[in-house]
Amino acid sequence: MPVLSEVIAALDALWPPERAEQWDAVGTVCGDPDASVGRVLFAVDPVQEVVDEAVELGADLLVTHHPLYLRGTTTVAASTFKGRVVHTLIKNDVALHVAHTNADRADPGVSDALAGALDLRVTGPLVPDPSDSAGRRGLGRICEVEPPLTLAAFAARAAERLPATAQGIRVAGDPERLIRTVAVCGGSGDSLFDNVRAAGVDAYVTADLRHHPASEAQHHSPLALVDAAHWATEWPWIEQAAAQLDEISDRHGWGLRTHISRTVTDPWTAHAASSASSSHH
Repeated sequence: MPVLSEVIAALDALWPPERAEQWDAVGTVCGDPDASVGRVLFAVDPVQEVVDEAVELGADLLVTHHPLYLRGTTTVAASTFKGRVVHTLIKNDVALHVAHTNADRADPGVSDALAGALDLRVTGPLVPDPSDSAGRRGLGRICEVEPPLTLAAFAARAAERLPATAQGIRVAGDPERLIRTVAVCGGSGDSLFDNVRAAGVDAYVTADLRHHPASEAQHHSPLALVDAAHWATEWPWIEQAAAQLDEISDRHGWGLRTHISRTVTDPWTAHAASSASSSHH
């Protein structure tokens, strides 16, 4: 059985912490480097529900995409939501490791997993990482839809392939438009509109699109928008990440048992569709 420091070294090789964005907080949040690791749980969010799941599972390590603390703190008192998470982890000998924007930019990374879930062929990164001479790393991915689909059919595929959430899939654009090329970005993607337009793709799949950036994008070009829940666009990565650790475990003969959290941590819980009569007048 490996110890935590060995497993973390393997995870850092997959998602080097120095490749995270400047503002990000990645790496090991808590855990004893010399503790044995036999069971690992992968999840998107380090929230109490997921930590409780890790404890129940008997996991020694929880790997999440989202950081627990993005900014510094002066307290981990259990009276705070995040402090309670830390208490639960430490009391139950569960380590927490975060791979966030370093996993977004990796090859394969978060957007490769999203493209895979949507059955798209990746042709390259949307925002290439200048330090990668092979031209495979970077934020987002540019993909081909083979064979092409109408926007309506493509959105239906996204709704079917991504995990179900209250939001479902929001779409902007002509439903009959044929979609041949797509940019995808797991998580909040409205900061990348300039790159998406420069790529000349037919559609952009991401999450958390806000009114003004989406409205402006519509006026700039006939780009179709497909907006899914943030959690849903990143969840495919945890399957990919678990498979990557499995492969490393097999190679080293570690015998790790990896698990994928299916707890829906999307914060939205219900969706009431507007009635057609009121919205069309």
